[in-house]
Amino acid sequence: MGSQYKPYLVGNPQTCRAFLEVPALVYRNDTEYIRHLDEDIENTFDPAHNVYFSQGEAVRWVLQDKTGRWVGRVAAFFTLSSDGNTRQGGMGFFECIADQQAAFQLFDLAAGWLKEKGCTWMDGPVNFGDRDSFWGLLVEGFKFPAYRENYNPVYYREYFEAYGFETVIVQQTSEIDRSSFNADRFGKLADRVFSNPKYTYKHYDWSNWEQFAEDFVAIYNQAWAHHANFLPMTADKVRMHLRKMKPILIPEYNWFVYADGEPAGFYINVLDVNRIFKHVNGKLDLLGKLKFLWYRRKVSRLRGVIFGIIPRYHNLGLETGLIMKLREYVLKSDRIQSSELAWIGDFNPKMLSMLSSLGARTVKVHNTYRKQL
Repeated sequence: MGSQYKPYLVGNPQTCRAFLEVPALVYRNDTEYIRHLDEDIENTFDPAHNVYFSQGEAVRWVLQDKTGRWVGRVAAFFTLSSDGNTRQGGMGFFECIADQQAAFQLFDLAAGWLKEKGCTWMDGPVNFGDRDSFWGLLVEGFKFPAYRENYNPVYYREYFEAYGFETVIVQQTSEIDRSSFNADRFGKLADRVFSNPKYTYKHYDWSNWEQFAEDFVAIYNQAWAHHANFLPMTADKVRMHLRKMKPILIPEYNWFVYADGEPAGFYINVLDVNRIFKHVNGKLDLLGKLKFLWYRRKVSRLRGVIFGIIPRYHNLGLETGLIMKLREYVLKSDRIQSSELAWIGDFNPKMLSMLSSLGARTVKVHNTYRKQL
C-alpha cells in the first residue's frame, strides 16, 4: 500500500511558503508555541546569507496529504569536516502532524539523500549553521521557547527514537533569577580575579563596536576550534550580527575579559525577544516592527546567547568574573528579573556544576540525536 502523503522538493514560491506554514497546522492548539521569524528560516537556506553553503549542501521537502494540506516538512544537509575528508550529515527544521507514517516518510527522505551524498550518519534535529540556533529536540520543559530555539510537540521524541535515532548530546538550559543567585559563594573568587592587574573586564560599547567584533572573533576561533563542524568566525559576520542585534543588545549586559590586554573571554546576552515575537506571527514587516518597538520595553528577561573562554584561561575564575559583572549591572536596574542561560552540553560537566553552584536551575533539556545510515 502506498503512502497517503506526497513529498515535494522545496524550490518554488509555493513550496517555500508551504515550508513556512506547516507549523500553523502542527501547533494550532499549542498556546506555548511561538513561530520562528520567516526571514530566519529562509536565510538559513539562502547561500547569500549562510556561509555553511561554502562547505556543504542543503535540501528541503514538504509533505502534502490527499486533501491538499501541508502536514510535514524536513531539511537535510551536510558539511565537510575540518580536514575535508568526511561529509557530516544532518537533518532539521522537522515539523509533522501526529502520524508516525508521515514522520518516517520525512526521515526516509532525509536519510536517503544523505546516503546518496556519501554521509554515514545524520544528526538531528540540528541546524545548517552554528549550534546556538535550531539545535536539539526538546524533551523536557515545554514552556517559554527562546528566540531561534527548537520547540516541538512531546510526540516527536517517540518518533525519533522509534526510527533509530540515539542520543549523542544532552543539552541543558538553565535559568537564574535575583533570589536564587548564590553571590556569596562566588564573590570571593571574583574579587581575586578583579584585583589581579593581569585581567581587565569591559562591557560592550557601541562607540567601539568594530574593535569588539575583532575581539569576539579572536576568542571564538580559539574557544570553539575543537568542536565538530567548526567554521572559523569572521569579523564581517560578527559585525553583521551586531547590527541586527542592536535593538536587543544592551551594552552593560555584555562583558569581555582581557588577559594582559589580549581578548580572553566573553559573555553575550540579549533581551528575551521571543516574548515580543509571539505577537508578530513570524513576520517583521512594518506592523511587526511597530509591535516589536511596543513590546520591547516590557521585556524583563535576558537570554544568554554565547559564553566562551579561550582554553588556556580555563579554571582561573574568569568565567565567574563575567557572571558577577553581569549580575552587578542587572542589580543596578529594576528591569531585568531573570536570565535564561545558553544551553550547556553534557560534554561540559564543569560548567554545568558551576551553574548549579551559582543557583541556576535546569528549565529545559534538548537531545541531539544521531542515526547511522
